Order: sequence, then structure tokens, then C-alpha cells
Amino acid sequence: MNVSALLTSAGINIAISVVLLSLYSILRKQPGNVGVYFGRRLAQEHTRRLDPYWLDRFVPSPSWIAKAWSTSEEEILQIGGLDAVAFLRILVFSIRIFSIAAIICMFLVLPLNYYGQQMIHKQIPSESLDVFTITNVEEGSKWLWAHCLALYIISFSACILLYFEYKSIARMRLAHIAKSPPNPSHFSVLVRAIPWTAEESYSDAVRNFFTNYHASSYLSHQMVYRSGTVQKLMSDAEKVYKRLSHFASTSLDQTCQPSLVRCGLCGGTANSFKMLSESDSSEHVENKPDLGHFDSTMIQKECGAAFVFFKTRYAAVVASQVLQSSNPMLWVTDLAPEPHDVYWSNLCIPYKQLWIRKIVTLLAATVLMFLFLIPVTFVQGLSQLEQLQQLLPFLKGILKKKYISQLVTGYLPSVVLMLFLYIVPPVMMLFSAVEGSISRSGRKKSACKKILYFTIWNVFFVNVFSGSVISQLDVISSPKDIPTQLAKAVPRQATFFITYVLTSGWASLSSEIMQPFALLCNLFNRFKHKSRDISPDCAMSFPYQTEVPKVLLFGLLGFTCAILEPLILPFLLVYFFLGYIVYRNQFLNVYISKYESRGEIWPIVHNTTIFSLVLSQVIALGVFGLKKSPIASGFTIPLVILTLLFNEYCRQRFHPIFKNFAAQDLIDMDRRDEQCGRMEEIHQQLKSAYCQFSFSHKIVKAEGSNHSHMSDEREVKPGLASYPTLGRLHLDGMQQVVTWLSMLTFQERRGQHQPKPTGEESVVGESVDSNVI
Repeated sequence: MNVSALLTSAGINIAISVVLLSLYSILRKQPGNVGVYFGRRLAQEHTRRLDPYWLDRFVPSPSWIAKAWSTSEEEILQIGGLDAVAFLRILVFSIRIFSIAAIICMFLVLPLNYYGQQMIHKQIPSESLDVFTITNVEEGSKWLWAHCLALYIISFSACILLYFEYKSIARMRLAHIAKSPPNPSHFSVLVRAIPWTAEESYSDAVRNFFTNYHASSYLSHQMVYRSGTVQKLMSDAEKVYKRLSHFASTSLDQTCQPSLVRCGLCGGTANSFKMLSESDSSEHVENKPDLGHFDSTMIQKECGAAFVFFKTRYAAVVASQVLQSSNPMLWVTDLAPEPHDVYWSNLCIPYKQLWIRKIVTLLAATVLMFLFLIPVTFVQGLSQLEQLQQLLPFLKGILKKKYISQLVTGYLPSVVLMLFLYIVPPVMMLFSAVEGSISRSGRKKSACKKILYFTIWNVFFVNVFSGSVISQLDVISSPKDIPTQLAKAVPRQATFFITYVLTSGWASLSSEIMQPFALLCNLFNRFKHKSRDISPDCAMSFPYQTEVPKVLLFGLLGFTCAILEPLILPFLLVYFFLGYIVYRNQFLNVYISKYESRGEIWPIVHNTTIFSLVLSQVIALGVFGLKKSPIASGFTIPLVILTLLFNEYCRQRFHPIFKNFAAQDLIDMDRRDEQCGRMEEIHQQLKSAYCQFSFSHKIVKAEGSNHSHMSDEREVKPGLASYPTLGRLHLDGMQQVVTWLSMLTFQERRGQHQPKPTGEESVVGESVDSNVI
């Protein structure tokens, strides 16, 4: 590939990025797209904004960039939590280290690479990119010490910055835990592998065990029920309830008269159901049948898992880390995740199956990694015109054209690879769910690791060892030759990595801020339902499992190619600067923080960065050996050892903070709550914190010209209320679902016979709908 092909790829991606960013600045101003680009603010702040003037709505503006840049880290912490701050710190670290690398390599290493051999250079657009790599330096050149010096500066700078970032994130994690309001997960322990006996139920077994062995600290417990028909019915009913309550509050005609139209659900007339007043509802609740017969049914639904609540945080942490039985496969305890973070469907998995599930998912992920060699090999064939012409002879005439060859070699390979990689995150999320994670954040963390390993293997190593699958397996079978093979292959593929940064980096950030899938869903919803009403429940959580591996992969490419191909560094810096702005904007406006892992992704970031540093040093060691520079090779070996020692120090110093809670902090928090008299209130909240089956009931006000009805929460018989996980089950909500479905059927049939609104009425509707949030 020559410089003109690289410029072609850069020009295409710059044009795409500018167009998409300009289009975003216009689309975000349209009232109908508020739910797409301001989902978090709708769900959390419930704010309303004034629409801009008609002309301003169709003119691009950079105001969102200024807002994202000026937002402080404290505001990001309050909005997105510590996880959002930790993710943005990855970008800040990358900007700092690659700014240092770009200054050193562009002014010191790049000229030495370009003038490394006695040769007549062509004009810059016609120059091959190989003359800018370390392969252009002569063997035994005395200037290789400059590459070794640049490697030392980059490695030491990265370690210093990593240390301060690790220390800062650890301090913020401790402060977040200490200053946060009382969290139910700090008092709760998840117990699995509860032994079953015919003499007593699981609930009785838990009560007897913890009152016997943790009598002074045990408070209460809550059983976990099998996720089957009951949970599915309740979740489906809740979704229908929310949809119909939203419909009834906006478009349902409350003044409809009695009719003889038959209801499609129960066969009665459309006015067979009515909204009850408070007096009628109380009388109706008193006449409800006794629901005590559900007691025995729910006992049979119990599984061998339970949430056990303790009186203090310290007691809960001790109980979660102590071996409860002489048999490690029984009474297994873990500190419970946050209530909104619980992955309920995995709690009933028998504990003895977990190790089998982990092995199966590991094998499945490994098989997928090797199957992905097929598309990656195809992609590498596109970047090599000679092999492509031999494989497809009919393309020889087309590929001889200059612009076609530049497009095929400089742009098409990275696009094809990026499209293939889109199928990886959903598959890895499925593997992580099958693996048995007990929390949603744990599932994302597991998927993040799998996607990270997958992308590093397929995007870096498989592309480096490009060729047939057999040759790649030969490299793997001889580990001692890996440094030499890397030293030969990485400089050859450095140009492909530059185009990959352009395509998968710049364009993906533009796609991220545009939210094309959510935008299409919003347009389809508006077209289908003829409504512009936005539901706050549609706000998404940030996809850490896909974005963290992407950023870390670009960091690996930057470290490994810094002294080998310095031209990649400016493109990486543009990506990290643009990503810093884009992701801050997304945290401010789009993504909602549904649960908090308190920065647990940072150890993954640290370990991956250390791996990238060591890999770059090993590749440099191999390159110096091939270039017959023993001095540079001798100085590189101590650098590898020092980097590994630094990693071990950080692992001993900071990693335990992200793995366990400090007893000192927990005891101080317990004493502070006891002195303030809040401990009793916290204990009362624990009884309803973890609710497996819930039907959230909202007060719906329906105003009409002749009458108005209001439904309120009603009592539930003790037969159901005695179970903590069914404490929020409202049977009146179920009744309203049936009522609204009946009325909805009547409304649709009635609407077929009503005349369409006139043009004037349509304009009025448009003006009302434009006053959205």
C-alpha cells in the first residue's frame, strides 16, 4: 500500500465522520428524536427543553461538543457512576501516553525509518508505506539505539501514568463506597447449593442453619424461586400494563358510550368492564377470593438459593468469605449484587453445574475464535492484490485501475472485518449468560473479557500471521519462534492496522453518536403507532462489553506499532480525542446507569495495558535481533523484567481493593449508621429490597367530559404478601389489563368508522406534539 491509498481511506472516513456528526447535530434538535438522543435525561431528570427556532433545527451546530467538553468529572460521576468515570479515564490515559509517543516517534523515529537506507525516494503520494517502518532501517545500523530509547520513554511514561490512574480509581472507589447511601447489597449474602431434605423446606433449612451458626448477626432471609411460568407471566403482564396505561393516558376516549360490540378477549360487550372508584374498589378487594392456596405452590417453587440478610455490613462480608461447611460444594456464599443488578434467571442454576458450564462456554468461545480464521484470511487476501488476482483471474482488468486498487487495498479489508466482528458481542453475551453469572454487571464483565480476547486474537495475531490456516497453526505449535515471527510480520501488517483504526475507529464513533438502530426503531414506532409520545423506560445502559475491548485494542495497536510504524499515532490520537467527546456526550444524554459495579473494569484495563507493553517490548526485541543490534536487544530485556515487576507491585497494592471490601471502612459505616439511628430503618428496607416477582403499579388518571376515574394501590391478601418476593403483586393491575384490552379493541373498531381529521386539525396536532421534552 502506498501513501495515496492511505489518503483515500482517510478521506473516505473523514467524509463519513463529518457527514454523520453534522447529521447528528441536526437530528438531535428534532422533537421526535428526543427519546433517542436524550433517553437518560428523560428517564432520570424529567426535564423539558424549549425547541429551537424552525430554522435552527436544520442547521448543524457544535454546541453539543462544547457541552460535553465543559462537563466536569464530578458531574459525570453523579450522572453515570464510577464505571463511567473509569471508562473515560481509559481515554484520558490513552490521550496522554500516545501524545508522548507521537512527539517522540514522529520527530525521532520516523525520520530514521524514512532515511534508513541509501535509496532514491519517490514523491510522497507514490511512496510505499514500508519506507516509514522499521523494515527500511539497515541491518546493524547505529541508529537503532534511538528506537530503543523511544521504547524506554514510552514504557516508563505508560507505567507512571498507569500507577497514578490505578491509585486515583482505587481512591475514588473507596470514597464511593464510604459516602454512598446505605446499599442493601452490603447487608446481603447470596447463599447457593442449599442441601435439600424431605423433612424441611429450603426456607426452613436456611433459617435453622443461620440461626444456629450466625445467631448474633443473622437478621432474615428471602428465598429465590424457580424462574418459570410465574415470572414470565408477571413480566409480560407488567409490559402490557405499562403500554396500555400509556395508551389510555394519551389516546383513549374516556367518553365512550355503552355499545353492543363484542370484546375479543372475554366475549362481553365493550362496556362490560368499568373503572372502579375508591369505595367500589375497597368493597371489591374485600370480596376477593382467598389466595392462601398459593402458599404451598410457592413452597414447591423454591430453589436451592436464598438471600440472607445480616444486621451489619461487616457480618455480611465475613459470612460471604468464610467457608460455611466442610463440604465446599454446599452452603456456598457470595456477597449479593445490587437489587437492580441481580440476574435472576441464573440464581436457580445448581451450583454443581457451574464448572461444567464454564468449561463448555470456554470451549465454545475457543471454537468460535478458530472458526473466525476463515473471514480474517479472506480479509487479508483483499489487502494483497497479487494473491487476489491469482485467486480471481477475472478481476485483473478491474484491479489495474488506480482508484479501484486503492479502494480495495486501503478501505475494503477493514470494512469487511468490522462487519464480521459485529456478530461477536451478542454471541459472547449469550456465552456469559450460559456461564451462570449472578449479576448483570458480572455478565457484562465476563463478556468484556471474552470479546477482548477474541478481538486481540483475530484482529491482531491472526492478521499478523496472515496466510493459510495451516501456516498459522504452525506458528502456534512452535512458541519459541513467536518473537521472531512477530518481528517479521508486524511491520508488514502495520499499514492494515492504520486503515483499521480509520474504519473501525473514526466511523464507529460516528455510528455510536448517531444511534442508527435506536433511530430506526423510533421512526418505525412513530410510523406504526402514529404517536410521538416518548417512553422514559426505553433508556439504554452503556455497552461496556463492546466499547472497553474496542478502546483497549486500539491501545494495543498503538503500543506495538509505535516504533515500528509511527504513522499510526496521529490517527489514534484523533480517535481518542473524538471518542472522549462522543462518550461524554452519550453519558450525559443517552445512557442511564441502571446498576453500579464501582469501577471493576479498571483491573481489566490495567492488565491489558501491561500485556500490550510487554508484547511491544518482545516484538522490539525480535526486531533488534533481526537487525543484528545486540546493544539494543540487551537493553530491551531488562525493560521487560521491570514492566512485569511493576505489574506485580500494582497487583499487590491495588487489586485487592477491587476484589474485597476493607473491614475498617465497613465497621466505620456500621458505627455511623448506629449512631445516627438509621440501622432499624435499613433493616426494614432489606425485607423488600430484593423482589423477584414484582408488578409495579402506577396511578393512572383518566379525565373525560362526563366523569373521571382514578385507580390506586390496593391491598393483597396475606396468602401472597407473606412471601417477600410476591409482596408487590397487585391483582387490580391484572384486572385493569383486561379492562384496557377490552376498551382498546372497542376503540380500534370504533376508529374505523370515524372520519379522518381535516388539514387544520392535523396542523394543530403537529404544533402540540412539537412541545416535547
